[in-house]
Amino acid sequence: MRNVSLAEFDHLPAEVLPIATDYPPDYLLVWHEHRRAQFLYAATGTMLVETDEGAWTVPGERAVLIPPRVRHQVRMLDVQTSSLYIEPAAVPWWPGTCRVVEVAPLLRELLLGAAELDADYGGRSRDSALVALILEELATLTEVPLHVALPHEEPFSRLCRGYLAHPDVAVSNTDWARTAAMSERAFTRRFRELTGMSPAAWRAKARLLAAIPLLRHKTVTEVSALLGYASPAAFTYAFGRAFDVAPSSLRR
Repeated sequence: MRNVSLAEFDHLPAEVLPIATDYPPDYLLVWHEHRRAQFLYAATGTMLVETDEGAWTVPGERAVLIPPRVRHQVRMLDVQTSSLYIEPAAVPWWPGTCRVVEVAPLLRELLLGAAELDADYGGRSRDSALVALILEELATLTEVPLHVALPHEEPFSRLCRGYLAHPDVAVSNTDWARTAAMSERAFTRRFRELTGMSPAAWRAKARLLAAIPLLRHKTVTEVSALLGYASPAAFTYAFGRAFDVAPSSLRR
């Protein structure tokens, strides 16, 4: 099914509802949640997924696993998606928080095929077998750590969300502590308790996540300069250390 609403079909008994969607450029899918687990695959573009707990950046040809009943919003940057909405009982192993995953060539082709299925595919053995194979493939996915945690407390949450929207290498711990009306030591200690990272390390990772959509249209050299790195080599090293992939692999 293509460009249809989940609400029209959610009541059906099918374990998996495949829906492909074409989004306008820079489209914001505002805060919502699903009864089913969602496998959200970006065939093109980049998706920026946010929940109350964290932010995930999903490059093209990767996917994000979204748990049932988890409130989230997604910004679609030139994205065509293939979603699978799955009954929770069919995927008892589904994670409790979002995860970005690699999508192997076989699963990619299966998703393309599933997008052509009708809502009542269950009566056809070939279509049911295709969906069953998809479920088998989903259980073998490899996670890519393209995310940062978001603190629940204010003003930490507001500072982090603002930084994700406008990352700036010039921002310091002193700036954040002053905004929060806290001493720098107290601010840093509480920030680490909430996120598991120091504020400086968090901002560094957030800047690296911001590089991913930029890499679709700019060179590694251009992106490294925009983000304040001393050299493309320094940026490439930091990116690979954080995410286990080379920035050049995300360019199109």
